[in-house]
Amino acid sequence: MVCLGNICRSPLAEGILKSKLPSEDFTVDSAGTASYHIGSAPDRRSIAVAKKHGLNISKLKGRQFVASDFDRFDYIYVMDASNNQNVLDLARNDDDRSKVKFILNEVYPNENFDVPDPYYGGDDGFQNVYNILEEACTKIANDLNKH
Repeated sequence: MVCLGNICRSPLAEGILKSKLPSEDFTVDSAGTASYHIGSAPDRRSIAVAKKHGLNISKLKGRQFVASDFDRFDYIYVMDASNNQNVLDLARNDDDRSKVKFILNEVYPNENFDVPDPYYGGDDGFQNVYNILEEACTKIANDLNKH
């Protein structure tokens, strides 16, 4: 799960997807394309909305996406077009590029919709992002659990 700073959208997506998959079978992680928040906990509003839905993401720590993530993960879900381009810029080959997907394409195929960044908005933006990611992560989990 990849967003810009790894404190709002991607930690929420990580927490949601982790809650839907057996941890012994899947590794779910998140990262940011920028280095602003390396080592920082998620935004307090992301923590609060996750907690409201029974998820604890407070122990997650921000990290920056790196090229070796292509080796560690089968799927790399990006939150928006900017993150998509930043991740693709680190891709070393077509195999790397094939792993990168807009998360909302799981719900709206081939539309390349952005998950809105709630950072500069109010608390309701975080609930909206949670709802959007819940729908996408449910679809991802259902598909992965079928394999």
